[in-house]
Amino acid sequence: MKRLFYLFLAILTIAFSCTKDELQQEANSPKLSKLEPLDPFEINTIINRYLEETGTFRWEDVDAYVLWSAVMNGGNILTVGYDSEPFLEHRTKKSLSIKREIVSLVVDMESDAATKSKSEKEIVIFDSEVINYIDLHVTSIDVVEAIRYNPNVRYAEPSGYEYFAYGNVEKSSSGCNTTPANVYSSDYVTIAPNTQQSWTYTKHNIPQAWDYSTGRGITVGLIDTGVSDEQSLLGSNFNNGYSTGRFIQKYGTYVNSVWPWTTTTDGSSDKCGHGTLMAATIASPRNDKNLPVGVAYNCNLVAYRATSDVVLNGYHEKRGVSDALTQLANRGDVKVISMSIGHIFSAGNISDAIKYAYSKGKMIIAAGGTSTNFTNWAGVIFPASMSETIAVTGITDGEGYTECAVCHKGSKIDFTVIMQRASNADRTSVCIGFFENTNTYVGGSSVATATTAGIAALIWSKNPTWNRQQVLDKMKQSASFYPNRHSDFGWGSINALAAVQ
Repeated sequence: MKRLFYLFLAILTIAFSCTKDELQQEANSPKLSKLEPLDPFEINTIINRYLEETGTFRWEDVDAYVLWSAVMNGGNILTVGYDSEPFLEHRTKKSLSIKREIVSLVVDMESDAATKSKSEKEIVIFDSEVINYIDLHVTSIDVVEAIRYNPNVRYAEPSGYEYFAYGNVEKSSSGCNTTPANVYSSDYVTIAPNTQQSWTYTKHNIPQAWDYSTGRGITVGLIDTGVSDEQSLLGSNFNNGYSTGRFIQKYGTYVNSVWPWTTTTDGSSDKCGHGTLMAATIASPRNDKNLPVGVAYNCNLVAYRATSDVVLNGYHEKRGVSDALTQLANRGDVKVISMSIGHIFSAGNISDAIKYAYSKGKMIIAAGGTSTNFTNWAGVIFPASMSETIAVTGITDGEGYTECAVCHKGSKIDFTVIMQRASNADRTSVCIGFFENTNTYVGGSSVATATTAGIAALIWSKNPTWNRQQVLDKMKQSASFYPNRHSDFGWGSINALAAVQ
């Protein structure tokens, strides 16, 4: 079946290969005169063409008709980034005036289109207090066209449109799995005080680095699917064994609802499994229960359930991640933010929030991409593709540099982590599991990102007065390719021991 899918995709690519001008001519089709939106299959075909021909896609690439069609197929949500700056901690009169003008315009035009008056409350779904964006309920193509060509608008995106939800796209792996694995004893060693140490750690000299730093005093922020309530080592036993005097905090910004106006989150508890394994890789205690230890086993951890899985493919996921980034940015104790999540093209409200967190001195580490073969060609995914983030990918322990079975590579990768046996793709990094008294394997660029976040915490703990750039410089200088940069694997793999000496 998969082979047939790729054949069908290839036929589509050849049959529909065309220029940008030809793509935009679709706006003049008979459908436009009837105000019938394109269906999701047609929208995705257009998106896929851009991805395959240019390597990227932005909603500004398509005309108002395609954008409006995506809005109509995405809960009628249009996310608008306004003003010249992505964020303002203190609203200016200019910024407030621009926002009011945009909202008034939409209210008036939507009221005319509906032949009845609409209120601002019916139009404004969400208004960020810090990031310069608003979510609007839109039905009229005229509104979409007026908004996107407004000189005070930075972007207009259908944030409710789910690219991966339809038949002509193979969805990347959700990353969700709560089932413990049968872990080979040769993939870990037992160290004091009776804890398992993953085989991957020795590849980066992490155990030797612990003689100099264990992450104490540093707080790492994790934005993912939450942390399991059924794993006490990431809860009541977070201080266990050699891990003492630290804290773990769990929050939720993800709303599990099809209704955009719903604001009640479904809590901080992981229902997917992915976030738990990332938390474990970063900060699991050096315990006395014969279970795996995390890279920075004495750091603090602030974990957010901001998404349902690793693919940021829905309105509430994008908004949840943007909110989590903003909240972590406002915490003075958070130094590092780990994000093993993403999408193959960008989301404006997340991009703005990353820029806000970056302005606060946070080191934001993001997964370069974990996917099926369908999106491996896309290169480094968003938000790892941003200049404000540090992009990480996973490689095998074989000779030379080979990306892991489901990992991406490319010019935007900054660091690599050895996390997969070359002889067996299923044998990856070892960490504690979703359930009590379990261990498991975790792989891909996801675990590479969490491992790198842990190493950054070790460096920052050893040098608590340093800023982000100083820590990053040390990471580079301690990596395998330094002073050169590889075209696909950045600075290479970090030697944690050298980084903390």
